[in-house]
Amino acid sequence: MVIIGIAGGTGSGKTTVVTKIAKSLPQENITILPQDAYYRNNSELSFDERTKINYDHPNSIDFDLLLSHIHHLKKGKSIEQPIYSYITHSRSDDYKVVHAKEILIVEGILVFTNELLRNLCDIKIFVHTDADDRLIRRIRRDITERGRDVAEVLNRYEKTLKPMHNQFIEPTMKYADMIVPVGGENKVAIDVLVSMIKEKIGN
Repeated sequence: MVIIGIAGGTGSGKTTVVTKIAKSLPQENITILPQDAYYRNNSELSFDERTKINYDHPNSIDFDLLLSHIHHLKKGKSIEQPIYSYITHSRSDDYKVVHAKEILIVEGILVFTNELLRNLCDIKIFVHTDADDRLIRRIRRDITERGRDVAEVLNRYEKTLKPMHNQFIEPTMKYADMIVPVGGENKVAIDVLVSMIKEKIGN
């Protein structure tokens, strides 16, 4: 199994990069694990308490479960990936069965903050996009997909997103084997990444 880590700031275009890589490779060979599915459950907390959690801090991620699932997949076993709700700020009772395949992509803003996870990655990619562009994308996404208003998004950006990006996310760019500017619009970079992956799997 080839494990590919894809990190970058919120709204940087990571998901677009993942989608374009996946479309360029045989679908039956790819498994994608989103870091966002592995937010800690925190179901013991009230809804108000859960809304105040800093979800851009590495401590918000259940890396133990994520690493355990990656090791299971490496052994050819299936896993039950959690399903996280941004509306309730907790895990759903449902789960997604994920099967082991030749290529595993692990994607999320904080994936390179964990040394054990970094060491498991055969290829590490950091998607780098201008801060203004990332903010605009974040506002659009949180309003349309997560039921939030502009004031809430901007407040969260100022108090947590921006400082956490500067403290935890941006510094992990140094671990990347390849930096992809302007996200999924960088066709040349996507083509190079696909070639790297094909070389790793011997195709």
